[in-house]
Amino acid sequence: MPVHTTQLRVRYAETDAQGIVHHSCYPIWFEEGRSAFLRQLELPYSQWEAQGVLVVVAELHLRFLLPARYEDVLQIETRLVRLKRRLLEFSYRILHADGRVLAEGNSRHLLMDRAGRTIALPEDLLLNLQQRLQQHAGGMS
Repeated sequence: MPVHTTQLRVRYAETDAQGIVHHSCYPIWFEEGRSAFLRQLELPYSQWEAQGVLVVVAELHLRFLLPARYEDVLQIETRLVRLKRRLLEFSYRILHADGRVLAEGNSRHLLMDRAGRTIALPEDLLLNLQQRLQQHAGGMS
């Protein structure tokens, strides 16, 4: 599956009293990576929601390896590692600009309707997503 890389700079508000990024920021950065991944495919979440498909976090795993600090430039690598009719799974790596891996993790998402019921991805959206993934199989930026 293609990988999408999103760059960000750590903001002061994301750090704690020790000058280290607070752990609560990493899931937000994962979400930014997912959103950018889908925008790159020209299938943003807003389009899914317009079709009545909500992408809900069911599991989140995160492993911290090294701290990130204020003004560090980071890369968020995002991959869609599993695509099923009712489930999406993404993997992430957060790297410092110098290449050190700071954190890694994955998230699983159920597809739901507005009433909170699990649904299957509509056939047209599934096919569109599969085609765009194949088109980008050589890599994303």
